[in-house]
Amino acid sequence: MSSYHLERLFAPRSVALVGASPKSGSVGRAILENLYSAGFQGLIWAVNPKYADIDGVQTHASLAALPEAPDLVILVTPPATIPALIDEAAACGAAAAIVISAGLGHGPGSIADDVRQRAHRLGLRLIGPNCLGVISPAARLNASFSAHMPAAGYLALISQSGAIVAGLVEWAVSQGIGFSGITSMGDQLDVDFGDLLDYHAMDRSTRAILLYMESVKDPRKFISAARAAARAKPVVVVKAGRHAEGAAAARTHTGALAGADDVFDAVFRRTGLLRVHSLDELIAAAQTLARVPSMPGDRLAIMTNGGGLGVLGIDRLLDLGGTPAELSKETLAALDACLPPNWSRANPIDIIGDADPDRYEKALEVLLAASEIDAVLLLNISTRLARSIDSAHRVAEVVTRHRRKHYPGKPVLPAWVGDDPAAVDAFVQAGMPHYHTEADAISGFMHLTGHAAAQKRLMQTPPAMPADFQPDHNGALAALQSAAAEARSWLNPLEAAALLTAYGIPVLPVSVAENADQAVAFAKPWLIEGGAVALKIHSSDIQHKSDVGGVMLNLGTAEDVRQAAVAILERAASQRPSARIQGVLVQPMFQRSTPAVRQDGGQVQPSAPRELIAGIANDACFGPVILFGQGGTAVEVIRDKALALPPLDLQLAEDLIAQTRISRLLDAYRNVPAADRGAVARTLVRLAQMAVELPVVCELDINPLLADEQGVVAIDARVQLDLGEAPQVVHDHPRLAIRPYPAHWVKQLQLRDGQKILARPVRPEDEHLYDDFFTAVTAEDMRLRFFSSARQFSHSFIARLTQLDYARSMAFVALRQMQGDLAGVARMHADADYRRAEVAVLVRSDLKGQGLGLALMRMMLDYLREEGIEDVYGQVLTDNRLMLDMCRDLGFELRRDPDQRGIMDVTLRLQSAAP
Repeated sequence: MSSYHLERLFAPRSVALVGASPKSGSVGRAILENLYSAGFQGLIWAVNPKYADIDGVQTHASLAALPEAPDLVILVTPPATIPALIDEAAACGAAAAIVISAGLGHGPGSIADDVRQRAHRLGLRLIGPNCLGVISPAARLNASFSAHMPAAGYLALISQSGAIVAGLVEWAVSQGIGFSGITSMGDQLDVDFGDLLDYHAMDRSTRAILLYMESVKDPRKFISAARAAARAKPVVVVKAGRHAEGAAAARTHTGALAGADDVFDAVFRRTGLLRVHSLDELIAAAQTLARVPSMPGDRLAIMTNGGGLGVLGIDRLLDLGGTPAELSKETLAALDACLPPNWSRANPIDIIGDADPDRYEKALEVLLAASEIDAVLLLNISTRLARSIDSAHRVAEVVTRHRRKHYPGKPVLPAWVGDDPAAVDAFVQAGMPHYHTEADAISGFMHLTGHAAAQKRLMQTPPAMPADFQPDHNGALAALQSAAAEARSWLNPLEAAALLTAYGIPVLPVSVAENADQAVAFAKPWLIEGGAVALKIHSSDIQHKSDVGGVMLNLGTAEDVRQAAVAILERAASQRPSARIQGVLVQPMFQRSTPAVRQDGGQVQPSAPRELIAGIANDACFGPVILFGQGGTAVEVIRDKALALPPLDLQLAEDLIAQTRISRLLDAYRNVPAADRGAVARTLVRLAQMAVELPVVCELDINPLLADEQGVVAIDARVQLDLGEAPQVVHDHPRLAIRPYPAHWVKQLQLRDGQKILARPVRPEDEHLYDDFFTAVTAEDMRLRFFSSARQFSHSFIARLTQLDYARSMAFVALRQMQGDLAGVARMHADADYRRAEVAVLVRSDLKGQGLGLALMRMMLDYLREEGIEDVYGQVLTDNRLMLDMCRDLGFELRRDPDQRGIMDVTLRLQSAAP
């Protein structure tokens, strides 16, 4: 239900507390007192049939006895009473309920499940159960049993833990930090992270969002909402339970490496959330985000009266990947004029231990005026040579003056080590953040710069995959069907090789020999050519061949092969007597037969390939994940790996590669040529496509995947099947946390003049098409579409048009097949509840009147019907007669906008619209 009715939760007109109590120390008493002491301006009703009044406040016997319907109901009664109270709350017209009570149980048949089903059926939004409650400072609503009421501010806090909420509220009150909303979610029977992220992303009073997370109930909903929120404002998350032993029973290297917390890391990176690892870091983030509106860049200058502290600050900045500002000649000269001769003349700027307020003021003014500096960190150590409190007041005056002239001004982040209360108060009064240590201040700075970096990374335009690549679905299914028919959960090596080949992943040839004689026969073709072979044990019961001495390499003669085959079979039978042994696998040793060719035409002798691992793991929460890292037999010891969620494009695949240490060895070094990173990236994209299209593939690892300057080749692969899934190709499946590209929505269209058009969903790599497209649209047509004749659009704007979350947006692009250019676009964006969608269409001006706009709009409406969207709407200028005529033809209802002159509101109810 997403953000439906949440405005009545955070800004209710009336509140009813069921279970209000006069008993000191009871939850019902605490919440009643909080409702009144916070100064809530709406109606407050106490409900408890046991009392006529509570301290002079009239009580009511039931919700039905209230004089009017409450917007919000708070329940603090025994668990067994909650289901009937949910019915009563909905019957009297309440929009939302907060269930504070604990002990409702979990799972099917529990009171909690009964409550969830009732609330969903009745359209009542629920917070809880087992929660602290909700605080909305702007509405002066304290619907919780928190000890204090925080001030109104710009931070939203969403937490699964009531204790975390209570602790952060106490800290915020002591520091003067304000909130736009605070929610303790408890067991999340209804309202969850996705709902609250959607709400606060659209809330103009929220500047940043803080999350305390233990688990996610609806992965796709969470990822979709998190991505949307993080594109609008910083979202900082602390995730508890990082060391759960979830991979203990994994059967593949990929599965063992893909720990649950590593998957959360991948989710946060993909969505643009900023992860911290402790409550201290979350508090530092809150300090910064509450008091620094924005960060103009990432270049930090550190000014201190203690040189050692400044060096620690620079070290910490570099540890976190930050950028120290390089002081210009002009800045050095200006500092020379106001600082002692023995100042550091570098960043960190050591203004010496005897620095007085005047020195602080003059040096800080120089740094604030320096164009090469984006933010200033001030570190102060108290000495007997100068009063720290005086310097703090002077700094606050300088910053206040600077903001008045250059709002919002360059951020200044002070850490007065020792936390002199008077100094802290000076910074609070000036609206500045303040920190206990240099590490806290650096972390706070990096949260803001990290948000900007995450947005930049997410908006990079990926290169296009080779246009001629399409998986051989028939070949892939043929490789899977025998195993599925025999109820085998593991593919044999020949089947695994066929599956990889079907998805365009090069594999080393492999043969299965039942005995030593067959092994020699299969090896001879490679031995005759002067090559060597490898033998590996072949058993469906032995997944890690090296564990039983089941791998022998570089066998150069027939006798070597014969002896090795006998030895491998004997060792396997001895060490695993119950294993079913099918024989040995025979493969040529990997070698390049010809040198690589450089771009300048010269030749490079083949180099030793890099051993990599790539694969698919299955996470209990987020479903399929793609793993990449350093391969080989010690893969689980080295643990150099990174994870990403499918689907992937080439940019995301490159980002996955870059997160590992082995990525540096893919580059050229000394006399070793660079490996083909593009081939590695394409392999990861194809594995991700396999994870999307073949849900029957449960786990897969390629180890090793060898990479050199001429490409990649899979040497060994293991593939595990989910026998509960049929071997079939699908467009989407519920286990995917991110909705994949809807490739089945591709259509051939024809214009009235005969031009052929390919219409398909937009892809991120389509960005390059938009410049020429907008050039081909006249200024007047731009005005009619965007209500503005602007013709220049930034990369970030076009990235938002092409990098879509298909779970809530869609754009169909129309490409002229002869020219390959963009002819038109139809676009929709659904609301957070996925019930209503806004639609728009734009075509090249020289193609108007050819029926393209109508065809694209029909295609979009068909898509929205399939998606279950209930209502479609849009706004059209009254002089856009062509668009208004098309809307009439499609059955839209047209009405003049009551608030905006010259605009028509167009709406269409899809359920009743003719197909």
